Amino acid sequence: MDPHGESFLGWPAPPGQERTEAQWTAIAGQVRHAANKLGDPLPLCMPGEPQQCGRSAQQHALAWAAELKARAHHLIESYAPSAEVGTYAAGPLYKERLEALRTPAA
Repeated sequence: MDPHGESFLGWPAPPGQERTEAQWTAIAGQVRHAANKLGDPLPLCMPGEPQQCGRSAQQHALAWAAELKARAHHLIESYAPSAEVGTYAAGPLYKERLEALRTPAA
């Protein structure tokens, strides 16, 4: 498994949301830590790590966020007590939580 996706490029951040390489490294590390709690360990391949692969910290943060989302969805599918509960958790509940994250706090 390539935890980075097939072809991964860097993207510019939306205006006003730029991050430094150090900030992306911290985010990628936290996302990797969370993903590792839900499955096999992701490689130590960020810049400066033993198995560095040449991709940026931003690329790792985004790819590993996708991996974390997939692992979380698999957990819902595998352990929900019923199909209905799984459908609710993966659908309406997920969308509700995502909308709450997108809405600025008042």
